[in-house]
Amino acid sequence: MLNFDTDRFIKIQTGSVAIAEELDAIVTRCLDEGAENLFFLGAGGVMLLTHPALRLLQTKSSFPVHYEMGAELVETDSVHLGPKSLVIMPSLSGTTKEAVAVLDFAKSKGATVITFTGHADTPIAQKSDYNFTNFAEDDTSSEMFYLQTLLVALSVMNHRGEIEGYAETVKELQQLPQLLVGVKEAFEERAAAFAVEIKDESYHIITGAGSVWPEAYYYGMCILEEMQWIRTRPVHASDFFHGTLELVEEGVSVIVFTGEDESRALSQRVEKFAPRFTDKVHVFDTKDFSLPGISDKTRALISPVLLATAFERVSAHLEVERDHPLTTRRYYKKLEY
Repeated sequence: MLNFDTDRFIKIQTGSVAIAEELDAIVTRCLDEGAENLFFLGAGGVMLLTHPALRLLQTKSSFPVHYEMGAELVETDSVHLGPKSLVIMPSLSGTTKEAVAVLDFAKSKGATVITFTGHADTPIAQKSDYNFTNFAEDDTSSEMFYLQTLLVALSVMNHRGEIEGYAETVKELQQLPQLLVGVKEAFEERAAAFAVEIKDESYHIITGAGSVWPEAYYYGMCILEEMQWIRTRPVHASDFFHGTLELVEEGVSVIVFTGEDESRALSQRVEKFAPRFTDKVHVFDTKDFSLPGISDKTRALISPVLLATAFERVSAHLEVERDHPLTTRRYYKKLEY
């Protein structure tokens, strides 16, 4: 595979899921000590990676859960954030100023903070009550944070008796690192061809629903826009038919992410509509990825993980085809703003 280190990837993703037992013990302790709600906090694209765990809790658990943009929360506060709040914060760098600010704010309100970082010697790692550091970089962090925040949600639900087969699900998640390499290998040829096909496109509509909607948003905003300077219109598949459909015409690129949870039909509706009006419809369905030994129940939980790991291959080819390194920035962390 192009510019890919298999051993490095497996090591990072193995570390991602190796925390399950210790994390479960910490979450259980917090709940036993009276935590009454949970906040996913942070800044930037990494917040999108917490969204599948958020939605799982919102739809399958009665435990109160909140999702807040860190910078906005610092300005507005929330009556729900306080000493009985459990805060979950991922941050790859551990240094993003908006994330540091909201961590300090949460601590000032008495909340208990659990952080996931890629580096230990950082403010976000050191200021939290509990930190899990697992070295990662941009090309591996999406899978890591999807999986770690999923483990939080599963732990909460298990503690409350809202999920069956918790141990079996965690065991399946811990099989993923090697299986994800297989997904990449199987997708490599299609990734290379897709990168060639879209390398000169200046605009994409990118959509999805359920657990894969955050990955559609993330790939549009953080990869195509930030890392490739390509304009995108991320739109939830249910909102596609309330405005964005009017932008679809011949020559417009529409990228559809389709997952395996209950929202699958919403993406399929776009799949049926878009080809009637544009010849550039690209559908990526997680059901096409082989995962031996992984149950349908677990597959539905990890659809965004599968798309993230597959589209990392697209990114690797796209930066070569466009002669635009994924690390190139004009403004982000280059100047004051």
